[in-house]
Amino acid sequence: MARQSISFTQPNDEWLKAQVESKEYSSKSELVNDLIRQARKQEKQIDWIALKLENAEKSGFTTDNKSQILAESKQALNE
Repeated sequence: MARQSISFTQPNDEWLKAQVESKEYSSKSELVNDLIRQARKQEKQIDWIALKLENAEKSGFTTDNKSQILAESKQALNE
């Protein structure tokens, strides 16, 4: 595993310490890695939505109703 040295602002450092002290995470490293994983997942979701919007704009209108569109979107995000 790669080691890094990073600096945090005081409020961010205090928040990190509070998360570890509350036993939510065992270390700051674990917490930072989890935050990065979440950001990567969010980025993937945003990219998927952008692609869907781009494809929708190119394809024109749909005959799907709101419920069908929502169900398809939720399924795709959970894959």
